[in-house]
Amino acid sequence: MGRTTGSGERRTTHRTHRWRRALLATVITGAVVVPLSGAARAEIPAPAPAALAPLSVATLDETYEANRANAAEASRMAAAHGNRDRAAADRAMADPSRRFLAFDGRGLGLATEVFGDLAHADRIAVLVPGSDTSIDTYDRFRDTARALHDRLTREAPQGTRTAVVAWLGYETPGTVSTTVATMGRADDAAPKLREFIRQLRALTIDERTGATRAAGEAGASGEAGEAGARRASGAGEGRPRISLLCHSYGSVVCARAVSDLDVDDIALVGSPGTGVDTAAGLGTRARVWAARGTDDWVGEVPHVRLDLLGTTVGFGTDPISPSFGARVFAAGDGGHSDYFRPGSTSLANLACIVLGETSEVTHG
Repeated sequence: MGRTTGSGERRTTHRTHRWRRALLATVITGAVVVPLSGAARAEIPAPAPAALAPLSVATLDETYEANRANAAEASRMAAAHGNRDRAAADRAMADPSRRFLAFDGRGLGLATEVFGDLAHADRIAVLVPGSDTSIDTYDRFRDTARALHDRLTREAPQGTRTAVVAWLGYETPGTVSTTVATMGRADDAAPKLREFIRQLRALTIDERTGATRAAGEAGASGEAGEAGARRASGAGEGRPRISLLCHSYGSVVCARAVSDLDVDDIALVGSPGTGVDTAAGLGTRARVWAARGTDDWVGEVPHVRLDLLGTTVGFGTDPISPSFGARVFAAGDGGHSDYFRPGSTSLANLACIVLGETSEVTHG
């Protein structure tokens, strides 16, 4: 018995050392590759973000228009600089149909785009992306938001209004880089996400307060006035339900932001870990969900936290493990980029989570 145990311990130790060596090699490679590739990339000129009035229902259209104009100017500047790809990406964002709460064409670029009627939505999903998401790769992120919005529009009960926000509000790490395995980018992003959710809450409360007041003034003592007030307050809830859907490194960002944050659900998909050992450690009253497709390479990433030369590398406990304590849902056989693929099991379950139809969620 003792001999077998010792052999098993040696094998476990060997595997641990092998994972540590592989992880360290990745970090060292990133430390060499990232500075060289970054130095070779010429900075693309762009204007400073548009000066915007405080976000409110009354200023939404003004905000959308100002950010489209800023994207158009960014496109002109990128074209003059000779960067056709960035000029085309910025030009697409300046299209009259696009609605951005924020746009910054400088550097890798930042953008926050709205799908649906945000001011009147009863259910709002905020998507937080992972690594290698920028203006240059933004179409992939936008496709996920559109796929979710299309699904919510089809599946929402009659009278339930939905909106999706694609929040590229932070500089995401490169997939092959030192930053993708550390908390640095998430620590920088978390206050920005918290502030955005605060603004989103203020916006929707502003709309409902005004609409409820108007309904009451139209006939608060009558049946029509009472019905209008109920509709304005979100079918009796008085506030829209907000879900954070966090992909890959975005789940690390969400984990750093959610403590006491006013959201209702948090879904971690394709997560490398969160930096805490349990869902309770996130410090949130929201329901915490997690999923991983069977073909997602993140499943092969060691869920450890190591101290390497004074820097903590890795994010610890696997969010789909029983010890973490999240509500694990099925994600099918998809890969790392397939969670929002139309027709997928994961997209169906994410839509159920956003709509609050938790009994319809299938479990992994």
